[in-house]
Amino acid sequence: MKRNAWAFIPTLYLAEGFPYIIINVISTVLYAQLEYPNDMITFWTGFLYLPWILKMFWSPFIDARSTKRKWLISAQICLSLIFLAIAVLLGYQLFLKHTLAGNMTFFNLSLVAFFIGAFVSATLDIATDGYYMLALNEQQQSAFVGIRTIFYRLAMILGNGVLLSLTAWLTNVVKNYNWAVLFDFLGILFGVFAFYHTYILPKPTSDGPVANALQTAWADAFKTYFTQKNLLYILLFILLYRIGDALLEKTVPLFLLKEMAIPLSKYGFIKGILGLGGIIAGNLLGGWALGKYGFKKCIWPFAILLNLPNLFYAYIALARPNLTVIAALITFENLGYGMAMMAFSVFVMYISQGTYKTSHYAISTGIMALGMMLPSMFSGWLQTKIGYAPFFIVTSFISLVALCVVPLSQKVEALDGKI
Repeated sequence: MKRNAWAFIPTLYLAEGFPYIIINVISTVLYAQLEYPNDMITFWTGFLYLPWILKMFWSPFIDARSTKRKWLISAQICLSLIFLAIAVLLGYQLFLKHTLAGNMTFFNLSLVAFFIGAFVSATLDIATDGYYMLALNEQQQSAFVGIRTIFYRLAMILGNGVLLSLTAWLTNVVKNYNWAVLFDFLGILFGVFAFYHTYILPKPTSDGPVANALQTAWADAFKTYFTQKNLLYILLFILLYRIGDALLEKTVPLFLLKEMAIPLSKYGFIKGILGLGGIIAGNLLGGWALGKYGFKKCIWPFAILLNLPNLFYAYIALARPNLTVIAALITFENLGYGMAMMAFSVFVMYISQGTYKTSHYAISTGIMALGMMLPSMFSGWLQTKIGYAPFFIVTSFISLVALCVVPLSQKVEALDGKI
């Protein structure tokens, strides 16, 4: 049965975006609320990026076995069970009355659950992005690239904002069980996603195993990716474009919640409501600019906007402005982020071509995850050693590396005549 893409593209990318932000950011806030040390939080939650790096190695397996539709529905069911398991662990942690043994047991067990969830989420990314390219023709793919990006980012902003505000509000209702209730809700939500997509997703005739054997598919996917033109330029750009962002991702929630003592409810409002408006405006403005002026003209201002927030947080740490100023800076941060990531998404999409485009896309996003993981793991240690203000000043200089790789992206021939 033919379905209107509006019936499933928004929900697919909401379901793809939520696990990433829950596992990589909400876990950081959760551990901060439980008062674990910053260096411990950033190192181990930074390690959760690993499945997004390694997904390039099992993406050919997904290409060669079953359909993308079955893979993504199965992954959503698994995520539902994992979030419900974390809710149970939170109840167990509370039962132990925050003793040292209870805290460490919860940290270890919950980290394992988040790590398994990261592997499932990375699999969901592969299957969803592959399904998108199979269920929609080229014209529809171009028409919905902005929509999918908006809903993916919407999930991330909702997770980092609205869900955290909800968690703060739940403190007044269920007291110490607010986090457990949140993860119960997430478990139910992903059960609903799986049920809805089982019913609504069309079955494209092209959605099936790649004809080659698994070993051949794996070898061919890597061979075709790593033998393409301008490979060095592509790798450096994907790896380093987000280095400034990576250094902030784990430390900013800790800085705002611990050092600046912003209540969780207000943090959620700033990140969720204001940040949501900023990122949607950035996606729309970025998509318009890319369509009108092309990638090569837009990438410079977009890259600058992506790295300005390092200076914003240095200013906040030094000047201690009021909450209105902080909210305005974070909203502008999300505007720039939305524009910058539109360019990045288009770049990765157009270098992912041919029979193994699903695997190529996964390889590119895996390399990007490596570029996020290493700086984020290092960030907590550096911040602990030198303090927040010096940390943000140092990262402002490190983020200049991202601007150094912009000229390399402009030399990639795959983009010529397309954007």
